[in-house]
Amino acid sequence: MIYISLAGDWNLYFGPQGEVKSINEAKGKFQRISATVPGDVYLDLLKAGLIEDPFFGKNYLDLRRYEFYQWWYEKEFEVPKEILGKKFELVFYGIDTISTIWLNGKLLGETRNMFVEHSFDVTDLIKENNTLIVKIDSPLLWAKEKKYEAINISWEGRDEALWLRKAQHSFGWDIAPRIVSSGIWKDVELKEIKDNEIEELYYATSKIEDNLAYLDVFFKFRTNLKYFEEFLLRFTFTDKNGKKQIFEFPVEFITGHINISLKDPLLWWPRGYGDPNLYDVKCELIYNGEVLDEKTDRIGIRTVHLERTESAEEDGVFRFIINGIPVRLRGSNWVPLDAFHSRDRERAIPALELFDDLGCNIIRCWGGGVYESSEFFDFCDTHGITVWQDFALACARYPQEEAFQKEIEEEAKKVIKRLRNHPSLVLWAGDNECDYAYNMENLLPSDNVLTRKTLPSICKRLDPYRPYLPSSPYLSDKVVKSEGNLSPPEQHLWGPRDYYKSRFYTENKAKFISEIGYHGCPNLESLKKFIPKEYLWPWDNDYWRAHSVEHWRTRKRGYNRNELMANQIKELFGSIPEDINDFILASQITQAEAKKFFIERARLSDNIWGIIWWNVIDCWPQISDAIVDYYFSKKLAYYYIKRVQEPFCIMMTEPESWYVKIVGVNDTPIEKKGTYKVYDIDTKEELSSGEFSVSSLDKRILGKIRVSRGEQRLFIIEWEIDNKKFLNHYLLGYPPFSLARYKEWLKIILKEVSLE
Repeated sequence: MIYISLAGDWNLYFGPQGEVKSINEAKGKFQRISATVPGDVYLDLLKAGLIEDPFFGKNYLDLRRYEFYQWWYEKEFEVPKEILGKKFELVFYGIDTISTIWLNGKLLGETRNMFVEHSFDVTDLIKENNTLIVKIDSPLLWAKEKKYEAINISWEGRDEALWLRKAQHSFGWDIAPRIVSSGIWKDVELKEIKDNEIEELYYATSKIEDNLAYLDVFFKFRTNLKYFEEFLLRFTFTDKNGKKQIFEFPVEFITGHINISLKDPLLWWPRGYGDPNLYDVKCELIYNGEVLDEKTDRIGIRTVHLERTESAEEDGVFRFIINGIPVRLRGSNWVPLDAFHSRDRERAIPALELFDDLGCNIIRCWGGGVYESSEFFDFCDTHGITVWQDFALACARYPQEEAFQKEIEEEAKKVIKRLRNHPSLVLWAGDNECDYAYNMENLLPSDNVLTRKTLPSICKRLDPYRPYLPSSPYLSDKVVKSEGNLSPPEQHLWGPRDYYKSRFYTENKAKFISEIGYHGCPNLESLKKFIPKEYLWPWDNDYWRAHSVEHWRTRKRGYNRNELMANQIKELFGSIPEDINDFILASQITQAEAKKFFIERARLSDNIWGIIWWNVIDCWPQISDAIVDYYFSKKLAYYYIKRVQEPFCIMMTEPESWYVKIVGVNDTPIEKKGTYKVYDIDTKEELSSGEFSVSSLDKRILGKIRVSRGEQRLFIIEWEIDNKKFLNHYLLGYPPFSLARYKEWLKIILKEVSLE
């Protein structure tokens, strides 16, 4: 198989979009700089010294004019003489977004979707010396020509994004700046087209029983041979121990289904429930004893089912059943890795290592970003991290026209086929909060043809063994028509964002929490990297605001998250510190205690089957809910969360009838035994201790301590299992607490922790 990479240096010509119709006109009228592919035009402008760093200060607000520019990429490349005459396709793995492509002066086609690959048969056009031209038009001027109807709305004011299959966060979000850029953001390559090739393989575990796993394998291959009688497919399954199971099947057509019974299967399990076992599967296409093509995949043997009710009330439930076992999931939302997606690749594995270190066994890929790489899913496969995948739709009522339905269907086809063999992927969700966009104006979310017809249809056709959820949160007609009397079982818990133990957080009826967050300031060294020195303090200024408020176009809009964060500090400590170091620390303590409480409440509950908090890491330098900033500097919450996401953890309940309970929560398939003790951090008095034994997938009260809600105390919980020590803590009492006192407590809380 021959591959020729076209990554690297290109020429880039650019200027205001207008009358330029050809590369020659662009060369005569537009400015030229060098471009990097994969890349982004703004990064090329930055490298050329034509713009200032968009991530520093308020510089990103100066990029508005470039939203109306046109960009012409040019690449000259050679093809060795000896391979001329072979069949080739030109593959663009990601173009952002509105492009037209020519090869050697011939029009290849157009693209309108940054999320998926685009390929063109160039067999008849390839020469020894070649010129490739890619024109990328202004996304705003393209969107300006589309039709908009009364049903359409971006309920946060991004209407220009509705028709564009472009990362929605790039138009401005509370987690990302408005940077409406363009570029060839993924690899480009010339790829040989083989005469005989396995085109599709879909491995699905339909059933597991009696030491057998039943697999439904769908195949499709391409051949230039006219007869099919002599074809054979050979599958070789190899487990982690090197044990092989080989299956051979004669095939009489280019497509079909094969049923395979795998003996004594090693199952794939989420983290905490067992090993994420994988099989290397080689499929060989054989004709008259000759191997014409082969394809290797890594798959996991597992079944997945989403058990859910229409409402949280009336014995409501929302939980995942994996291999017949209900699993409790704890993890975080995956937001864009970088505001410039061409830099995603270098950040992906370091970011995933944070999720793994935190003990996450679920990641929700939020619908305002992009679909992640195969490397992302490979990591999740091997580390037992389940993935909830939103389709790339968020916070809007999108066009319902047939043309847009077709665009979404074609996008979903490519995404599903690329990702469906990953065992970590446990759910397709239609969108993020688009049901809200209907319900907020008394419209029925079930009228949304995209998530009620287009997407479920394509999911069932291409990936019938994986569950589908129409929206997150999904608002059924039953819930919507109840006029507030019923609530969905899966919820995003934002609300007033006041005290983290307020009734909003403690009395909601959610059975699965898929979004919840609390603010924390980055460390001082990080702040210095993106806020000018003279504006570092006090916090209430335009530069802080530029990195914490939704900025769209050239105007400010949205809520002031710095003020919200300051008020959350005041809620816990009674006042807002006047020193920047105390302000940062107080905000990080507030965030850490809040998120720890959210996770503990979910894990202590019998009815909450999962929590996906917001979020691990930022996509740009900002003040946010993230527990790791853009520069990979960890906030205090990182260490608190890592402790309470241990598969076995000891926690304390809120006071009731004069007591707090000490509870061991065991989210593992094996019994946990050990010793524990609880002591008062100030007096060092031991309040409870002893041996414990907690059955698999169970929780048990280990002891209780008499308390008064009027007291302000901090308890340290220590336990040991198999000579390994663990620690947690519990903060008792009502705010305001003393920041000076908490600083002293922190020395004990963080013992044996090396802050980075």
